[in-house]
Amino acid sequence: MLIKRLTALILVASALAGGVYLYLQPDKLELSQGAGDAPGGRQPKGEKAEEAGGGGEAGEDHKDVSRISEAAAESLGLEVLEAGGATVRETISVSGRVTLNQNTTAQVKARFPGIVKSVTKQPGESVQAGETLATVESNDSLQVYPVAAPVSGTVISRNANTGELAGTEPLYVIADLKVLWAELFVFSKDGEHLKPGQKVRILCLDDPISTESTISLVLPTTEASSQTVVARSVIQNPDNHWRSGMNVRADVVLAEKTVPLAVKTEAIQRMEGKAVVFVKNADGSYQARPVDVGSGDAEWTEIKSGLSVGERYVAKNSFVVKADIGKAGAADEE
Repeated sequence: MLIKRLTALILVASALAGGVYLYLQPDKLELSQGAGDAPGGRQPKGEKAEEAGGGGEAGEDHKDVSRISEAAAESLGLEVLEAGGATVRETISVSGRVTLNQNTTAQVKARFPGIVKSVTKQPGESVQAGETLATVESNDSLQVYPVAAPVSGTVISRNANTGELAGTEPLYVIADLKVLWAELFVFSKDGEHLKPGQKVRILCLDDPISTESTISLVLPTTEASSQTVVARSVIQNPDNHWRSGMNVRADVVLAEKTVPLAVKTEAIQRMEGKAVVFVKNADGSYQARPVDVGSGDAEWTEIKSGLSVGERYVAKNSFVVKADIGKAGAADEE
């Protein structure tokens, strides 16, 4: 009985030893699944990663591609343009404000001192040249005479009421609001670069409006408190979108050059420290394309390499594509 038990223990010990040996040397196993399978039916980590990523190059492409549908792209406001030539401007940006055009603004006064007998117009109303604004009884002759508008325009302010004394102060201020001025404040170091006739793009900081004009005048003096030079441009305002007192930014053009390849400046994004544009592929996907940029302005930026003439790229709201690619990359990492 004792001999049988000892024999059983020896057999069990041998079996265990053999199992440990096989565990430590898994390459000796040959299972029915095939030589390429790992023990326990699990894939080796390298093969699993390769299948999940689709290979090194495919994985990189996936990270840089967005597959936004046409309907979604339209609702998100994506605008696609063809890359081509453009005029790039060297500019300086200055601040300023919109003012009344003093050449078409009139301060209307009484010809003779007296008592205001009537007023006919309110601020904001339109008037025609020669139209009666008020009547005044002269202190000397006691005769009532009309006060007429010297120019056509809009009543900006009224400083007279019936029964008040008309003296040397203006009764009305009238201005033609169809033509306004933009007064631009230029630092002294930049003032020497400004000359009448230079093109300028004026952008309102209070409303989404802009206009093109030219520098009409550069004042010869420097404002003492701010040490700025005042330059002036004329704003055509047929639709009354511009208002006196608006704050503006103006880009004054110092030089211009035509380049063979450029994209909209807002199309350029940065990914992993590189400048990229998003090219629209034939299958409708958007591919991040690294580019080498040259000179640029607020509207156009020169492309030196990385893009070809005629390729279609996302010109507006390109940040949406960047965000979609970043979201897809984050999901892949998870």
